[in-house]
Amino acid sequence: MPPRLSSPPDPQSPEYRSLRDKINFAVHVGLFAAVNSGIAFFARLLQADWPWRSWLLLAWLFILIAHGLYVLGFARYSKLGQ
Repeated sequence: MPPRLSSPPDPQSPEYRSLRDKINFAVHVGLFAAVNSGIAFFARLLQADWPWRSWLLLAWLFILIAHGLYVLGFARYSKLGQ
């Protein structure tokens, strides 16, 4: 079931902002998976030993975990101006 808003989209709405951040996080996870699996595929195809590959994966994974912790744990959405 796709995520839905209970009211028309309003960028000031806490529900809208929460959904927007969760969708951005999902896009971030998908991009992480696509890029890292693509790098692994081409490294294997070309029989390349790229030492930067593990550093990229770990750095991006750390950023992804921080993004997830913020969106799913620390972010507080309230009406602006209250």
